Amino acid sequence: MAEKDDGGINGGPYRLVELVSTAERDFLVKRNGDQVKVNHLEGKVVGLYFSASWCGPCQRFTPKLVNAYEELSQRGDFEVVFVSADEDQEEFDKYFSKMPWLAIPFSDSDIRSSLDQIFEVSGIPHLVILDGNGQLLTDDAAMMIRDYGAEAYPFSAERLQELKVEEETARNNQSLKSILVHSTRDFLVCNDGRKVPVTQLEGKTVGLLFSADSFYSCKELIPQLVEVYNKLKEKNFEIVLVSLDTDAESFDEGFEAMPWLALPFSDKTCMKLPHYFEIRGIPTLVIIGPDGKTLQSDVVEAIEDHGAEAYPFTSERMAALLEIEKAKLASQTIASLLVSDERNFVIGNGGLKVPVSDLVGKTVLLYFSAHWCPPCRAFSPKLIETYHEIKAKDSAFEIIFVSSDHDQAAFEEYFATMPFLALPYGDTRKKSLSKTFKVTGIPTLVAIGPSGRTLTKDARNLVINYGAAAYPFTEVRLKEVEQEMEEMAKQWPKEVQQHPLHEEHSLELSRRPNYICDACDSEGHGWSYLCADCDFDLHPMCALKAGADVGAQDDENTVGYREQDEPSNETWVCDGETCRKA
Repeated sequence: MAEKDDGGINGGPYRLVELVSTAERDFLVKRNGDQVKVNHLEGKVVGLYFSASWCGPCQRFTPKLVNAYEELSQRGDFEVVFVSADEDQEEFDKYFSKMPWLAIPFSDSDIRSSLDQIFEVSGIPHLVILDGNGQLLTDDAAMMIRDYGAEAYPFSAERLQELKVEEETARNNQSLKSILVHSTRDFLVCNDGRKVPVTQLEGKTVGLLFSADSFYSCKELIPQLVEVYNKLKEKNFEIVLVSLDTDAESFDEGFEAMPWLALPFSDKTCMKLPHYFEIRGIPTLVIIGPDGKTLQSDVVEAIEDHGAEAYPFTSERMAALLEIEKAKLASQTIASLLVSDERNFVIGNGGLKVPVSDLVGKTVLLYFSAHWCPPCRAFSPKLIETYHEIKAKDSAFEIIFVSSDHDQAAFEEYFATMPFLALPYGDTRKKSLSKTFKVTGIPTLVAIGPSGRTLTKDARNLVINYGAAAYPFTEVRLKEVEQEMEEMAKQWPKEVQQHPLHEEHSLELSRRPNYICDACDSEGHGWSYLCADCDFDLHPMCALKAGADVGAQDDENTVGYREQDEPSNETWVCDGETCRKA
């Protein structure tokens, strides 16, 4: 195992050569197989890049790091070392072939594991920067590269503060030129190769479209946005694509369908703007007013709901659209949600057709889900159990499955496990329902009351936490359930010791507004059995359900376990920017 001069990750200094080598191996490898002596790193600023080919966020981040590396490596005092979390040599080789820097040989799993532990790597991509003396500069360099590219060098806290000050100054003095012009470029491009000076956009309302052709949601937006653009381009309106694609081929393919302008692919401005405008997801359409100032941070939703009627995107117009939406919600009925020109029914298993009129006056849950989605498959059994319990008490209740499956066969296989109703596969009503309820992820469960009004878009958490007791999902009932839970919590043990999933410390019953249960990976609300030292939470049902079978109460405030279940294998959970150990 490599040694370092101090304990923990708080600064070092680290003996870098010893961190990345062994007595048997004094070299690192290049992507062509060449060996480079580890003393090549001495005196350099070195980035340890923890990444893997199977990690989507890593795949998106690596090209950004390549761009920064190619610029910084010219200095002669900067190097990167890839520390792979890939699962086999073939995956490592394929992924490493895209990297111009060095790597720990994939065969040296001991050193890779040691570096994981030394730098407490809990999520990837993860980039640690050490200075020429082995001092830790930052363990959050992935964020710095993502936001600032090569300008983040030398990755010190002082440099980060300088960049933030520069950014704030730029915002205060923002103009169309400051946003879109680079020191080496003062033009935008058309998809036919023509160059258009940025000055031609001055005085116009400009939409900056942050998009990537590889994202389905971006592709889905483009046809509608083209239609809106064609209506508004004569009203002094222009769109500029800020591509977040990872390769030129994807950029070209997506841009081909766009009649507007774009920043050239891989332009340095493209790397800065997502951070500058604090982009949290794509597609995003930022509106810049005729004066060059930011008018709206994102109008994609307004475009989807109102099309060209959202123009000129002023605060006054946005407020007027909000009033339109409120009026629409106030008049919502089950028929307005589920009846279209083409269809006025939903289906049951076995080819049964149920008229939407049969649902009038019932409490209806809309279940947005798909067989390919692991959290959906984990949640469905709980929902089915809840459905049977509620139905046994009140027939004026129904659930409708709204599928995001990829094909008819997957839909039918998944729906066959469900005792409730569904929209037919590929039904156009799915798109309008997703838009109405702003469904951005699955599983999502929306509760519609007997009047046809929306009760809650968070019924999934209510089912997880309260099951059938949450019915009929009204605010009054939820307050009653909360009170019942408070009374129930008084009967629970205050502490759980030696839980099979967390033997290190005891778990204390704690009030927790929101958390993720580390046993079932579902959201929790209200009460948790918590280890604050490890940030480890269990739903009360997950913490206590084994008590009667595998343990006995030591006293009135403690539950113990005699039988130890084996924890599951290590897994990873990926969000938009990071894959973390679950």
